[in-house]
Amino acid sequence: MKISPRVKDFLCLTAHPEGCKKNVADQISYVKEQGEIPGDAKKVLVIGCSTGYGLASRIVAAFGSHAQTLGIMFERPSNGKKTASPGWYNTAAFEEFAAEEGLYAKTINGDAFSKKIKDQTIETIRRDFGKVDLVVYSLAAPRRTAPDGETYRSVLKTTGEIFTNKNLNLKDNTIGMKSIPAADEEEVEATVKVMGGEDWKLWIEALKDADVLSENAVTVAYSYIGSELTYPIYFEGTIGAAKKHLHATADEIREELKVKALISVNKGLVTQASAAIPIVPLYMSMLYKVMKEKDLHEGCIEQIERLFKDKKLMTDTQTDEHGWVRLDDWELRQDVQDEVKKRWEDINSENVGELADIDGYWKDFYQMFGFKEDGVDYEADTDPVVAIPSIEE
Repeated sequence: MKISPRVKDFLCLTAHPEGCKKNVADQISYVKEQGEIPGDAKKVLVIGCSTGYGLASRIVAAFGSHAQTLGIMFERPSNGKKTASPGWYNTAAFEEFAAEEGLYAKTINGDAFSKKIKDQTIETIRRDFGKVDLVVYSLAAPRRTAPDGETYRSVLKTTGEIFTNKNLNLKDNTIGMKSIPAADEEEVEATVKVMGGEDWKLWIEALKDADVLSENAVTVAYSYIGSELTYPIYFEGTIGAAKKHLHATADEIREELKVKALISVNKGLVTQASAAIPIVPLYMSMLYKVMKEKDLHEGCIEQIERLFKDKKLMTDTQTDEHGWVRLDDWELRQDVQDEVKKRWEDINSENVGELADIDGYWKDFYQMFGFKEDGVDYEADTDPVVAIPSIEE
């Protein structure tokens, strides 16, 4: 079939296997160009491995540190009539490239929140690895069924009171105003249950109890704080409440489980999660413009390569006073934020193309789904069914 993008709101309902493969190949090429990454990340578990920072982590570990990688994802294969999800195609491409270089790569497809997948992962580690050196926790999900059987759903709301600010209308790239409702206590709690640190800690407990963590194992979870411009919807909103819980969980893992647990606070990027948050896409597109002008822009792969190499994830990790690794250090540079805030005041529907990187935003958006990749023939008849040889479900 000919596969074209079908966009609805902040989602693309189709994905292109060859485009996703090209995206993965480009990330691998970047990592190889940066040279080998020293350290002990040789057997790596990536929980949430198929897109964004999780995929970048798996690529950096495999092609920068020559690590064996086990990935956990929850993705949809193609049924022949509909395309697979982009994470499925990304993982198929990753495993193909890993096999070409003789790198171990296996993937478990299922609900990472469930005990079943935790048990299956432990069995696979015992059988194939013995122990793991690094556990990357990079889950982004709208809902979670907790061990007690209750299902929680996250919400994208403020806490306290309604917040109104400028917003990028993704349908026509115009600037308008958007109001975000305030969450009630139950909604905040549910968001923390889904996006906080509870499941991360359950994973580390399960791995430690099963004795499949190496003596000096490291675990890292990804977070975001962002600019004061987005604080009401992000850092001080329901997502921020979940991220603060995630940060506190790192302390619990270190103190109670005696495992080195790190929080990596990353730069703002276009992801399937961030595209869904009102007001944030406008900030991201302006941030892209400013950081590109200052030659500071990074995507997922550049940041994670910097996390492993420059921030020394596996050895003497560079952290701030909170014990966090700051990959948002360039985003939050004073000159960057001053310029973004200035443009925020001035931006409107007439000058949005000058003050924000709308084209860059949309290019990143489409490339998440395998579209707008150079060298891919999007007019070609393409088979949407792609197998992942190692997949375990």
